[in-house]
Amino acid sequence: MNSIRNRIIHLHRCRGVTRRTIFRMLSIDPALSSIYHLSSTQLSQTFSIPQKQSISLYQDIHNPKLLLEKKQDIAPYTILTVVDELYPTVLKTIKDPPLVLYALGDLSLLKQTPALSVIGTRLPSQNARNKMKLILPALLQEKWVIVSGMAMGIDSFAHQFALGNNGKTIAVLGGGFQHIYPKQNITLFDQITKKGLVLSEYPPNQSPAKHHFPERNRIISGLSFGTLVVEAKEKSGTLITVDQALDQGREVYAIPDSPTVPESIGCNRMIQDGAKLVIHPDDILDDWNAAKEIWINQLQDETL
Repeated sequence: MNSIRNRIIHLHRCRGVTRRTIFRMLSIDPALSSIYHLSSTQLSQTFSIPQKQSISLYQDIHNPKLLLEKKQDIAPYTILTVVDELYPTVLKTIKDPPLVLYALGDLSLLKQTPALSVIGTRLPSQNARNKMKLILPALLQEKWVIVSGMAMGIDSFAHQFALGNNGKTIAVLGGGFQHIYPKQNITLFDQITKKGLVLSEYPPNQSPAKHHFPERNRIISGLSFGTLVVEAKEKSGTLITVDQALDQGREVYAIPDSPTVPESIGCNRMIQDGAKLVIHPDDILDDWNAAKEIWINQLQDETL
């Protein structure tokens, strides 16, 4: 098993290969042992990879620099792969689970339920914190884990609120640990690594990229029983996470506000489209109490 996980970590860093391709490799060669003995042409033919990409993959598979980087990252960071026992069971239920997760902090939070992703605009209204104060304290008292993306605005508020109320929080980043974005959140990153958990799908030396953020959103929603949108403008990137949550069969919640508040038009639209209106913690707690047994049984079945 150790050799398989090391090969997954290595392949995950290679060019010319996607998560889907690596899953295909695992289905064809569960030990991932033959890959290191194939030519670029054989890689292309065996795993249906375009020739240009298979050349890049072949080069990286045999690149000693990548192997050295992997070894250097094992000491300071916990690295979880999809074949590891500690890998979060809840992520195995989504369509496109991450193959590798880099972690800093309290790994026990990956097994703690329930969790709620709390997301929203990067430019919230002055009333956004009051909305959180209305909903989150009761959930934190019940030991809910707050999951978000450590972006500016609502994400940061959510993490800060959890930490400030002796709660637990998980941050999922859009880049590696050596390139914290935004830089204003380096202190928050340090606080979460000490009192919560930070996760990234990307190797520590990988800088954030624009396409990483919608990609990491599936992990934020996937870790959670439901997603709460505090504030969102009508055309908001937040809606990407909402779409991911719906696709994963997760609950979606939104806090309403006056139609004159631009930061909440997206929430109001979501409620029109079927998201559950939330004005009290019980709006979420009642759903969890009704679904808890089914939710836990599904996770146990996935573990088996």
